Amino acid sequence: MFTADAKTLNRIEPVVRRVLIADPNAASARLLVDIMKSLGAREVVTEADENRVLDHAREMEPGLIFTERTGTRLDGEQLARRIRRSTLACRRAPIIMVTSEATASSIKGARDSGIHEFLRKPFTAGDLFKRVENVALKPRDWIEAVGYVGPDRRRFNSGEYAGPQKRKADKPKTAGEAAVAVKDQALRILAASLAQFDSDPMQAVRASKQQAETLKALAVRTGDTRLAVAAAGLEACLAQGAPTKATLAAPINALLALAPPETELMRAG
Repeated sequence: MFTADAKTLNRIEPVVRRVLIADPNAASARLLVDIMKSLGAREVVTEADENRVLDHAREMEPGLIFTERTGTRLDGEQLARRIRRSTLACRRAPIIMVTSEATASSIKGARDSGIHEFLRKPFTAGDLFKRVENVALKPRDWIEAVGYVGPDRRRFNSGEYAGPQKRKADKPKTAGEAAVAVKDQALRILAASLAQFDSDPMQAVRASKQQAETLKALAVRTGDTRLAVAAAGLEACLAQGAPTKATLAAPINALLALAPPETELMRAG
């Protein structure tokens, strides 16, 4: 029988305190409830309907969400995207997909929808605990873009599939390389946000705000005055009412001008 040590249970407690389960299979949901309560969950809500799941998410603000991939009134990937792009307080909460559909395409679909972890049914309590431990104790960088919102996909974990589409983290070897990688990713997201503004204005603005904060913090950390000034310019623009593609173009392009010449960015006017 699986047992978790008390020290680890104390560390994961803030995440598992309130748990939301989206699963149309009553037996499967009941198993998840029992295991999560054994791991210290105080409030666990189960629901089979996607819209009701969102209602519960708004009311209880879960620290952890489980979802099945498919159901009569549930699409797990769509649910994850709706949560990630919402204004819910729990929009960044870890989401674990628990399903019997463990194919390369389903795992990739889960990853690209903003899922943190993937677990195949049937599973053991130990298997589930490993996923919970990962999301609770090994936080991943958050990506706020237009085409994708969710945890860094380069660190997506799945013990169920090890084929050629399995992605591995490519960690920078030095602090300098890490800074370059952060700047590069932020500038790419800004370029895409401007280019894709018309398709999703709200998310484009949210992504721009996140990248402005990221670049400003990076500038302070590295002593890059030009980057600090350009990031402050974008922040000032975003603070002036409802920004538009036209008003964002100048401050975003000022930041993109700081990218190395060899960097290919998606630019828009």
